[in-house]
Amino acid sequence: MTIVIDELVAALGTQIRLGPDIPVRNHADASGLAPAAPLALVLPQTTDDVSTALRICHAHRQSVVTQGGLTGLSGGAHPQAGEVALSLERMSGIEEIDSASATLTALAGTPLAVIQQAADEAGFLCGIDLGARGTCTIGGNIATNAGGNQVLRYGMARRNTLGLEVVLADGTVVRSLNKMLKNNAGYDWTQLFIGSEGTLGVITRVVLGLHPKPLGLQTALCAVASFEDALVVLRQFQRKHPGRLLVFEAMWREFMTVATQICGLPPAFKDEHDVTLLIEADMGEDPEGTEAFSALLSEFFEQGLIKDAVIAQSRADRNRFWAYRETPYEYGRFLPEEIRFDVSVPLDRMTDAVAHLRQEMPKQWPDAVYVIYGHVADSNIHINVAIRDMSDATKKGVQSLVYGLVSGLGGSISAEHGIGRIKRPYLPMSRTEPELALMATMKHALDPAGILNPGRIL
Repeated sequence: MTIVIDELVAALGTQIRLGPDIPVRNHADASGLAPAAPLALVLPQTTDDVSTALRICHAHRQSVVTQGGLTGLSGGAHPQAGEVALSLERMSGIEEIDSASATLTALAGTPLAVIQQAADEAGFLCGIDLGARGTCTIGGNIATNAGGNQVLRYGMARRNTLGLEVVLADGTVVRSLNKMLKNNAGYDWTQLFIGSEGTLGVITRVVLGLHPKPLGLQTALCAVASFEDALVVLRQFQRKHPGRLLVFEAMWREFMTVATQICGLPPAFKDEHDVTLLIEADMGEDPEGTEAFSALLSEFFEQGLIKDAVIAQSRADRNRFWAYRETPYEYGRFLPEEIRFDVSVPLDRMTDAVAHLRQEMPKQWPDAVYVIYGHVADSNIHINVAIRDMSDATKKGVQSLVYGLVSGLGGSISAEHGIGRIKRPYLPMSRTEPELALMATMKHALDPAGILNPGRIL
């Protein structure tokens, strides 16, 4: 064993795993990169344990990769050769729900679903929600500034975070478990760590602001002829019922074809349409809200904006509608290897982006199966491309096409999931040289030895 491993074992004992004792799950994340065993696995149970581990690693300039639920797609939690993996899986639990402040305090390794359930049982709603809720952890959600299904109303993880406890690279613990909306006592250092992907420090505790539960949830599946019509529906809904929309998901024709012809779901409508919308709104508990929701969709139909629609009459109907949107989680059963993109495109250029993909994908990769879908109201779309026997050259070609398109339209190569290792070469497409230089300055100031998640982002 090396000196650093000897010191870790001496200080943390059974919290260290070595060699064959390191679980296979800690060899990789969801990015698709080839699994790699870390030099050691640290399983801290407390913030002091994290501090001890980082202090030892910092003294020996030992690189560390932080792991949460391992659901990320960018390779940020994927070990590289010689790295010590620091998994927060044992640091799990709700520490407090403050009903007066409408806040929840939890350890960073707590699964998002556990936080959602605790908030629900206390009469509140957690504003962060994404498909990997059962596995992803709140620390990882905040470290990547996760968005998800309800960003339109509740915002990204950043907007839901009030306070943090963070361990710096040298083991220093900084703590601001703030519960107040207003706290402008100097720099808000917590903002630096939200979205930093573990490169500036390790998040160990979080304070989340909670929200009132929606009352009178209404769900509809709507067919429109074009994305321009979808935008008109979005803006008119927001104008007539401000603050009511929770979800506005778009699934383009290719997506629905895969959902029905490959994944086996029944067709949503009799005819094929270019875009299918999944809309959810909190219309209140009075019957008038239900009537207003139906009336507005009828108005859209009369205007020709909606070609067909169905409104959920039960939880079973709602689950059936969401089943279309959640088919990407089943693609591994039906499709060859995928490249998954999570990008942002300005809404006024979304149609251009889809048209370009429809032109170039079949031309360059005739056998590719590709889908386009996403939250769209926040400019976020997902693009999944599946190609049989995909080579590295093919992957790079597809990445160059998608990221080049997004950059050319003034979008972002990362709407969610962060930069990690996979998107790092493309970061200059979305950030200027002065911005990258500022990021490097921040990184050097907080992690001068460069031990935290090296090779991620920068």
